[in-house]
Amino acid sequence: MTQNWAAGETSRDVHPAAKYSAARRLRLGERFTGKTLVVPTGNYKVRANDTDYPFRAGSDFFYLTGSDEPDCVLVISPSTEGPRSTLYVPHRRDASTHEFYTDSRFGELWVGERRGVTEAALYYVIDATPLENLEKDLVDLGVTDVVTLRGYDAAIDAMNEPSDDDEELAIALSEERLVKDEFEIEQLQLAVDHTVRGFEDVVRALPAAEGRGERVIEGVFNLRARVEGNDTGYSTIAASGPHATTLHWMRNNGAVRWGDLLLLDAGVEGHNLYTADVTRTMPISGKYSPAQRRIYDLVYAAQSAGIDAVRPGATFSAPHDAAMRVLAQGLFELGILKVEPDEVLRKDRQLYRRYTLHGTSHMLGIDVHDCAEARNDSYFGELKEGYVLTVEPGLYFQVNDLTVPEEYRGIGVRIEDDILVTATGARNLSAALPRAADDVEAWMATLWSTGSPNLGL
Repeated sequence: MTQNWAAGETSRDVHPAAKYSAARRLRLGERFTGKTLVVPTGNYKVRANDTDYPFRAGSDFFYLTGSDEPDCVLVISPSTEGPRSTLYVPHRRDASTHEFYTDSRFGELWVGERRGVTEAALYYVIDATPLENLEKDLVDLGVTDVVTLRGYDAAIDAMNEPSDDDEELAIALSEERLVKDEFEIEQLQLAVDHTVRGFEDVVRALPAAEGRGERVIEGVFNLRARVEGNDTGYSTIAASGPHATTLHWMRNNGAVRWGDLLLLDAGVEGHNLYTADVTRTMPISGKYSPAQRRIYDLVYAAQSAGIDAVRPGATFSAPHDAAMRVLAQGLFELGILKVEPDEVLRKDRQLYRRYTLHGTSHMLGIDVHDCAEARNDSYFGELKEGYVLTVEPGLYFQVNDLTVPEEYRGIGVRIEDDILVTATGARNLSAALPRAADDVEAWMATLWSTGSPNLGL
């Protein structure tokens, strides 16, 4: 059974991020002079019995290689010519092996072709060698100062003794990823563009979802994510009515009712794993009620102030501070807060937090909450050209909150856009989605006039 198979053709294609990945590896290696860095991508994870979750490459590994194959390991080692990168790749389980037929997890008959050593070296433009050589190669190199990115592959963690620099490696990778290069910005814009189409699909499908449920909303958006990209970048939040007051509502099993609001927080993850993260709060009927519009307009004003605060040299907290000032003033004018805004905003009081609940921004990139291991002074310090962050203030009035007038109880509104810090200010990557209440209503009416979703199938 392993004989009389024609040899497959080897593609000469090159990964579109290959030159960027090489530059990233060089910078990282130079940051850890004289040390050998070991960065695994991770393995399949069991979902149930003999089935696995779909594999998703480790973000740092992908950032450095572009490879989305499981079980691979990147090693960056010192040499006289500078940092040298080697990609360790598992052997193929093709038709020349018994595993081709017998191994339902890795056999290519079962799961499709994978890139072996030769194919990986050509596609990712990197030296590649069999994974089976990794432990021996580290010994042969006489390496004693090995720094490992831990938590992705238990076998790799056990292979190398813990180092004082292991944590520093995770920190360094997050800090490297804070500034996006031109390829990353292009991929983020592409993910946002696909996400905009997903939101349009949802609006067109709202009449079908009304009276049925949030799963229709989730399913319609997630179909766009799979048609256009790799998947969704995170679990879609399709929160209708009072479910919008739950920040991470991901059950998506509620009803969609005429007259309620729909808070849709969703993002397409592109084929190169960069994800959008966008939120709009839309009237299921196509028209905001007077009470809904008052709250929506207040959040819109707060978000606009937050976006205006994004510029190089501003602090990470500047968009949040600007948005909270607007919300505090608005809550006071609505009579919900009884204390003057200056008093409300004091750091030792923050009385608005009952209704706002979360920060206004986070970094965005390969991970929806990107660069999480960066040190506070890097993440929360000054914004720099090439940073991409969300601006997403919200107001959430719980259905049983007696401090809120009854007409506002059960209303949750969040508006979120993805903002690139430029040399002179900022660019809203998701500006194609309407934000102002009048524009949202007009957009919905236009989409409804064009009929059912156009999913590009």
